[in-house]
Amino acid sequence: MSDAAFTQAELEEFAKAWYKKLDVHDPLEEYRPLLTEDVELQFPEATVTGFEGYSGWYNKVINIFFDEVHTVKEVKIVDPNPEATVIKVVVKWEASVWNAPEPYSKRIVLDAYQTWTVKRSTSTGNPAVSVYIVDELKYYPGSATL
Repeated sequence: MSDAAFTQAELEEFAKAWYKKLDVHDPLEEYRPLLTEDVELQFPEATVTGFEGYSGWYNKVINIFFDEVHTVKEVKIVDPNPEATVIKVVVKWEASVWNAPEPYSKRIVLDAYQTWTVKRSTSTGNPAVSVYIVDELKYYPGSATL
């Protein structure tokens, strides 16, 4: 396992891979190596901890949102500490949602501003999220809201 500092390219690739998994609703187990055991995730609707907490959140949202597209707009290292690197992530999120019995689905389009703390996985040496905070959501004109 490496204890080297993360590179910008490594963190950008990690964020893009994370969101690609969300777009295609990858199997939940594929997230286990991407999270530290004590991970804390702060979403607008809930704060969850550990893989079990993430599991509950993930299983809920993949049954609400569809036709998702995440586009990573920015990954910026704000604290390059190799033990726990803090990054700012901006991702454009597009998703459809249907609320029964409404006749049509609605489209959500927003930029999510986030702060992540990333550590090296003790098992793989790859990046793993330790803290994930959604700081702000900025909706595009005409977007449905959460």
